[in-house]
Amino acid sequence: MKRTSSQRTLLAGLLAVAGALPATGQDAVTTDSGTSTKQQLEKLFPTKPAYSPYAGRNFPSRPFFGDTHLHTSFSMDAGAAGARLTPRDALRFAQGEEVTASSGQPVKLSRPLDFLVVADHSDGFGFFPMVLSGDPTIMADPQGRKWNEMILAGQGADVAMDIIGNFSKGTISKAIFPVPGTPTYRGAWQENIAAAEAYNDPGRFTAFIGFEWTSNTGGNNLHRNVIFRDNADKAGQVEPFTTMKPLGSDNPRDLWKWMAAYEEKTGGRMLAIAHNGNLSNGTMFPIIESFTGRPVDREYAETRARWERLYEVTQMKGTGEAHPLLSPTDEFANFEIWDKGNLDLSVAKTPEMLEFEYARSALKNGLKLEQELGTNPYKFGMVGSTDSHTGLSTAEEENFFGKISAGEPGPERLAATFMANPVTGKSIKDWEVSSAGYAAVWATENTRASLWDAMQRRETYATTGPRMLVRFFGGWDFVAQDANSRLPAQTGYTKGVPMGGDLRTAPQGKSPTFLVAALKDPIGANLDRYQIVKGWLTRDGKLEEKVYDVAWAGAERRRPGGDGKLPPVGDTVDVPNATWTNTTGAPELATVWTDPDFDPSQPAFYYGRVIEIPTPRWTAYDAKRFGTKPLPGTAMTITERAYTSPIWYTP
Repeated sequence: MKRTSSQRTLLAGLLAVAGALPATGQDAVTTDSGTSTKQQLEKLFPTKPAYSPYAGRNFPSRPFFGDTHLHTSFSMDAGAAGARLTPRDALRFAQGEEVTASSGQPVKLSRPLDFLVVADHSDGFGFFPMVLSGDPTIMADPQGRKWNEMILAGQGADVAMDIIGNFSKGTISKAIFPVPGTPTYRGAWQENIAAAEAYNDPGRFTAFIGFEWTSNTGGNNLHRNVIFRDNADKAGQVEPFTTMKPLGSDNPRDLWKWMAAYEEKTGGRMLAIAHNGNLSNGTMFPIIESFTGRPVDREYAETRARWERLYEVTQMKGTGEAHPLLSPTDEFANFEIWDKGNLDLSVAKTPEMLEFEYARSALKNGLKLEQELGTNPYKFGMVGSTDSHTGLSTAEEENFFGKISAGEPGPERLAATFMANPVTGKSIKDWEVSSAGYAAVWATENTRASLWDAMQRRETYATTGPRMLVRFFGGWDFVAQDANSRLPAQTGYTKGVPMGGDLRTAPQGKSPTFLVAALKDPIGANLDRYQIVKGWLTRDGKLEEKVYDVAWAGAERRRPGGDGKLPPVGDTVDVPNATWTNTTGAPELATVWTDPDFDPSQPAFYYGRVIEIPTPRWTAYDAKRFGTKPLPGTAMTITERAYTSPIWYTP
């Protein structure tokens, strides 16, 4: 074998050192810089771990809580619904400042968030503030001038309806409607970037640059939030991708192409987070693509898996983890469900649509598609976010400011209609809007790069609002005593993989073990139970699922019944007074669980679900504060929860 000169030099040096060793080869090493004894080297390379368990720790030690999906007045629909807060207002609020809501009420979070993505809609970006302010471009156009004058005359609601109607029909004047490439659009996007740069405070608060791409063909929700890892120098080189042809497209494949072009142009990074598959009428997680009518192919699977590492599983328009018709044995599946139709209620929901709308069924179908295509297109982690169109990231039940500014706190909202379609007769009441949720990210520091990288590796979980701490590790060698440590992560990262990770072919005779731990929100409710949800593909091609209770409060007295179900934890909610106590449940839960039904030949996924004890829902707080009588059927209590990203097992 021919060696290079550098290889010969290295080899000669190694031989020289070897030749300098004493006969024993153990006592000393002589080099150009002198002689080192074994005892001296042992001091430099200690064999014992440091006394301090925190020294040298390089894994995430805390979750950062934030919102990846917030709208301000820069979103056309938010502005039309009364939002007046700007991206800067939204970022000040998320950092913990008190602001004045669009309804004129003071509002403040109980605790600041750690990060925020202002994800205003790319279609019509910044349009409503232009109308409100009487921008010269607006005033030079008869349609725009009319709307501005109507607002000044107190006819804002009529203007909002007129704008929305014209937008849906495509009859807004092209002279005033902002589209990519126009000065008005560019100016609004630059202000969004400038706001994020102004409030980004590495180490303390992260303001991401982002937007929402809002595909809604036929009223079917295929929306994605696009989040940049980058700063203004790269994000400012492009303008958001829209759904309006010919500049944009409503097909997710075209969004992914645009994202790839951005990375190629700038060297930057971005990811997309889909949401509200429950309003897609069976098109969010397809096996048959709605745009082509053909089965999803390998290119679709590989491309979606690359760009969509996360899914927003809970937010104000319903929770999309599971559905009781899909998971009839799951007693907690019927939670904050919206299943009446698509986004505008123009087409009623039918049962066969559900399989392609909910996260758990998508995770299961992903196992089968991977067998067929070689790639799992639905290998996503979990986050929650608000989708608030008020500029206010409020997800706590007692501090809920609604989804739109027209639905901010007031005595009328318990009886109000959130949306209705006169053709189908379908409607959603204000009380059905959920106060949810937040994204929890296990990152090493609060910076754009660290948080984004954690999202990319799926080390995230979703909460419906509370800020409980949740750990989920999978491996082959966890033992019961690992759950007794006050530092479970030390063991978790050493012996296994965290949420979002992968387990490969099982060692002979072993089943996967999971180290789980949860700690209640410091100012929230106790915990009822920690569950592990498993989905798997059988040898004969069937998709199965099972929910296991693995740790629960009062284990010494709460025993599973003959049906395998745990007795309820108890309910302390006083609905008329909107109060509750932590006299039931547990402040923390931890255990090691081994899958009793493991088959090493079957691909599977596992994720954690943490359930709180019952507490008052925002509707109970409203009824108490305003003395309003709720409509029949209004939910008044809630069992808040968290969902971890899965861990996948692949033979």
